Amino acid sequence: MTRVYSRAINLPTFSKKLMSMTGMGEQWVAARIKQKGDSKCIPWKSLKDLILTHSDVRNKLDVFALSIYGLVVFPKALGHVDEAVVNLFDQLNKKVTPIPVILAETFKSLSACRKGVRVDSLDVQLLLAWFHSHFWKVDRVSYKVFSENYSPLKEIVATLRRDDISEKKWIAILQNLQEEDIEWRAPWLLPDEVLYRCGNFDWVPLLGIWGAVGYAPLLVLRQYMSRQFIPATQGIADCEFLYKDDGYRKKIQEMSSVWKQTHRMKRLAVGPMTTSEYHEWWVRGINDNTPKLN
Repeated sequence: MTRVYSRAINLPTFSKKLMSMTGMGEQWVAARIKQKGDSKCIPWKSLKDLILTHSDVRNKLDVFALSIYGLVVFPKALGHVDEAVVNLFDQLNKKVTPIPVILAETFKSLSACRKGVRVDSLDVQLLLAWFHSHFWKVDRVSYKVFSENYSPLKEIVATLRRDDISEKKWIAILQNLQEEDIEWRAPWLLPDEVLYRCGNFDWVPLLGIWGAVGYAPLLVLRQYMSRQFIPATQGIADCEFLYKDDGYRKKIQEMSSVWKQTHRMKRLAVGPMTTSEYHEWWVRGINDNTPKLN
């Protein structure tokens, strides 16, 4: 039984966690902890040296996995692994799943990009996989193999990278995307049920390592080959906060507790993929989170 990640209030010190993961002494760890901005971290070079020279195989593997999490999945300060990543990694052997955390930080980064805020922790690799899965078509027909063994990540690894596409070209591609260019369905992942809310929330609260965000799976029912309708999103913006905002500890406790009451719905794949009301809602750009003027 997996559990969702929750940032503990009373955490062991950063140095003690690193001592446990690396198998190194307090003096070695203390000499390598750095301060980058508002958080502590450890340089990749120090971890790399451990991977190459450590005598304990288990510690080697732990340090290698920690480095992937800190440099690839949750990058922040270039060439360093952030303390928040270590906090998450410490919980993985306690049957905590990292998936909601990855989604939380990705959605938070995308939200910040939409607001024009500089983002240092965007998981570009995950977004690239999503792009390939949903945008790339051949002659307006998705070329994906409808097979249980299909893996978009394996396909991306095997695909030659094109470095000749300029930033200007990327902007033009994204600005000119039409609805028919997008493959809404995810053919390799079609569950019979969709998790759509937790507790009293009309959405799913996601706790990341630096903050939290609310996500409404009912907004993307087409990805599950289910009929799309207008979801309830009133108040979802209140779920987005950083772990340094006022009252964040109380919000963490509230969002963690509702995961004990999850609600799922059966997929409905009959008739048109969207309701007429949803199409009007989408065209008008209606947003329940935008206050209406009196």
